[in-house]
Amino acid sequence: MTPLLSADGITVRYGSLAALDGVDLRIAAGQRHALIGPNGAGKTTLLDVLAGSTRAGGGRVLLGGRDVTRLGPAARARRGIGRIHQRPAVWSTLTVRENVLVAALPRAVRPGRWHPSARRRAAERTADALLARVGLTGIAAVPAGHLAHGQRRQVEIAVGLAGRPRLLLLDEPAAGLSAVEVGWLLEFLRALPRAVAVLLVEHRLDLVYALCDTVTVLRDGRTLATGTPAEIRASGPVREAYAEGVA
Repeated sequence: MTPLLSADGITVRYGSLAALDGVDLRIAAGQRHALIGPNGAGKTTLLDVLAGSTRAGGGRVLLGGRDVTRLGPAARARRGIGRIHQRPAVWSTLTVRENVLVAALPRAVRPGRWHPSARRRAAERTADALLARVGLTGIAAVPAGHLAHGQRRQVEIAVGLAGRPRLLLLDEPAAGLSAVEVGWLLEFLRALPRAVAVLLVEHRLDLVYALCDTVTVLRDGRTLATGTPAEIRASGPVREAYAEGVA
């Protein structure tokens, strides 16, 4: 079966520094896949390449078997790649609902079929449904800039899902969250339909092992290991890397 996403030989260099050095990655439809490793291992750079915000110097990216290597972030988003950043990226002056509505409008377009008012109503239904799913209906009219960090993260997740992604990229979504908020995040991601695959960069290994069925470990821009959580826990090279304090 063709993977949902294939990345082959991804290389990114900044002068003499190889941020990524020939990394391969496969994401199956509906998979929960984690990228872990030390700071500077290349995890966020790899997400940037997959999302289209960083151009790789070598390698290619396929989405559903189609080459998207030369496409930018907007084109990849239209094809089904959503992105949640390490720091919640929301429009501070817009309300919670408006943030999600703006993200939902492009996917409500059906050229030649719907009147603009019908398109907006469809986007509003999507936004309201997503706010209910993330538990923010009660503060839908509050400007996003007034929210606490955890609530801003919830808004960004709703925004990311409003684009109806086939693959959702999350960069350290648990960063800065309380234990209660991390618990909410885990249960929410577990409840996502399998129509949405997840690629997660995360330092919280308890979250990674509780959520993901496959884990890839990066070190110095290269793949150190890929396997199930149990296989990664039992991996000698991974244990050695942790013992050295580099992962």
